[in-house]
Amino acid sequence: MDAGITRQEALELMQAYLRQENLRKHSLATEAIMRALAERLGFDAEFWGIAGLLHDLDYEETKEDPPEHSLKTEAILKEKGVNQEIIDAIKAHNAEALGIERKTELDIALTCAECITGMAVATTLVYPDKKIASVKPKSILKRMKQKEFARNVNREHIRKCEKLNIPLEEFADLSLKAMGTIADELGL
Repeated sequence: MDAGITRQEALELMQAYLRQENLRKHSLATEAIMRALAERLGFDAEFWGIAGLLHDLDYEETKEDPPEHSLKTEAILKEKGVNQEIIDAIKAHNAEALGIERKTELDIALTCAECITGMAVATTLVYPDKKIASVKPKSILKRMKQKEFARNVNREHIRKCEKLNIPLEEFADLSLKAMGTIADELGL
């Protein structure tokens, strides 16, 4: 499937719009998880990865105005000729604020993938070595039950993995392994 943009072009676009290092790392982590999800579900890993890489392009500009988040990204990506399916999934990761529904597997995958990155990073940072390789899926599940731990992470969005017929523990494992493949880039 043609994304309408190469991975390198998407990376450069992400870096141009996201100046905060933590947001860049979040986008890279989301990309890694999306690639792993695509492979697990039989979809195009490059296509899904690009959606993950670009999903928060306008976040720095719209973080104080959730109903605007992803709409500026939509305009930027349309101008660049990015595939509409990617644009729709990016908008769907902000479905509640936009008053739209998540309809496709890509929509659902992007939502749960981008949310679990926060839980995975927060869990990693409480480990003595602060290495994602040390984190076990059960640690993610345990901390998801603690309301005050990483309280800004939407647990219900993470649980949407089950709509993809992927049990939560398997999704946590897949996510940790995917993020582990880029641990050096993430500083974890």
